[in-house]
Amino acid sequence: MILKTKRTTEVIQQFIENIDIYRDDWLPSHAAASTALPGFTPVPLLPPLAAVVGCLRPHVHLIMVHPIMNDVALPTREAPDSLMLYGFWYRALPGAHLGGSQLQKAMLLETPLALGRDRQGRPFALHDACPHRGMPLSHGNFVGQQVECSYHGWRFDGHSGQCQLIPSLTEDQKLRIDRIYAGSYACEEHDDFVWVFIPEPGAPGAGFTKAVEPPMPAPRIPTFSEKYKLAYLTADLPCTVDHGIIGLMDPAHGPFVHQAWWWRSRASIHEKHKNFEPIPNGFRMSAHTPSSNSAPYKLLRLYADAESITTTIDFVLPNLRLETIRAGKYWFSSLTTVTPITRSRCRIDVVAAWNLFRWVPFGPQFLKFVFAKFVEQDRRTMEQQSEGLKHNPHLMLIDDADRPAKWYFGLKAAHLEARKTGGAMKHPLAGPVTLKWRS
Repeated sequence: MILKTKRTTEVIQQFIENIDIYRDDWLPSHAAASTALPGFTPVPLLPPLAAVVGCLRPHVHLIMVHPIMNDVALPTREAPDSLMLYGFWYRALPGAHLGGSQLQKAMLLETPLALGRDRQGRPFALHDACPHRGMPLSHGNFVGQQVECSYHGWRFDGHSGQCQLIPSLTEDQKLRIDRIYAGSYACEEHDDFVWVFIPEPGAPGAGFTKAVEPPMPAPRIPTFSEKYKLAYLTADLPCTVDHGIIGLMDPAHGPFVHQAWWWRSRASIHEKHKNFEPIPNGFRMSAHTPSSNSAPYKLLRLYADAESITTTIDFVLPNLRLETIRAGKYWFSSLTTVTPITRSRCRIDVVAAWNLFRWVPFGPQFLKFVFAKFVEQDRRTMEQQSEGLKHNPHLMLIDDADRPAKWYFGLKAAHLEARKTGGAMKHPLAGPVTLKWRS
């Protein structure tokens, strides 16, 4: 026992002394770790590498020992990080919530927002703090085309955030109020939701200027005909955005979390094979025939009278899951997002569009009922999981069912590295691959 403990200490010390050699095997890929420790693949490390190295040296207890091995395994345990990705569009709130002179509050990536709608029906988003004394602008009113602070009556253009009026100024006081900005964010409305572009935050204490111009338009749900129905659902999740996203793409939880007589049962579990391929900033589950143990897909096949039904699922950074089902001239698509509200809380929004069963009375209400069941089951599961995560347990991802989660962490790390260095993003998925699991 003493000899084994001594050997363990020596290996740990050697590992720390040579950490610069091992680190290249961790980011953005961790294939070496997977080989060294079968069945115990660590979640990829997300913080900047220098921070990781600095963290490891004084905290040797992060080294994880495989319970059935006689020696120390070198990979480390790392829980999913709550790093939030800036420079992307995020859903803020349903468009129906905006209107009139009343402003609405929203929080995205710990950024407080005041949202409203102008007389032309266009939405806008301002930083929810007056640059004068910090009063939330959401407590004020929208007057004409301007937002008025409830504290001292300062007014700001709703779209640019530029100051238009300071009532306390006298005629001989020549303050350049056109140089004062409340802080504004690019804003678009699509598919019943208002999207806001959240740029990289400025230096602490720095004031605002003109809004950052987004490099791309806000995402939209795919549609394949002029006439279609639309429905959405939203729910808060008591977990980090990373846990929310890997839960969203987890293929193995369905039979245990989403059990229903009209969907599928635990007894229907069987082996599945799915093909995946890389796409820009994400990955795709290639077009395939839907699961044979799903009652809705069986009903769809009868209704569409189609020779084949295909499903394609994409995941794209920072938080987009797009699913498209095609059955002849009929189709169904959804765009699901998991949006970080704070580092410990996120929100799931599901928007679906379809040209199926358009003649069925209460069709949107029925689909919303189905979505609500699924989302509530996920929300309850996340709530229960959060109880265990409070104690910072050891976590692991396994092949093949958890491979999409590994790709997500790899994409996130590669994006952060590319942004830091200014170089091209190195995709963690080199080419097409087939995964298999039971669900």
